Amino acid sequence: MEIARISLPVVIAGGIAVFVVIRIKHKYQKGTLGKKKSKGDQNLLDSLIPLGMMIGCAVAVLLSVFFPISLLSTVGLGAGIGLLFGYFAYEISSKKVESY
Repeated sequence: MEIARISLPVVIAGGIAVFVVIRIKHKYQKGTLGKKKSKGDQNLLDSLIPLGMMIGCAVAVLLSVFFPISLLSTVGLGAGIGLLFGYFAYEISSKKVESY
């Protein structure tokens, strides 16, 4: 039971990472990655996934301070969940049509 409790965050975060990498690879091969007109908007779009991971880690650290959860497992899960939310933000932002 202890081995399952230790390895569960790694398995969940790894599954999320594989899902995101496969989706991004598929979009790259189809040529449908998000493109923005201005350089600043493109930089923001490209950094949504890493920003999601950093915010997820920060939230996980705060949760581990207030709840009796291991810091190591919450940081792993926080980064994985942040990766998933960053990917969803990337998808939503890349679909928005710019109107000038």
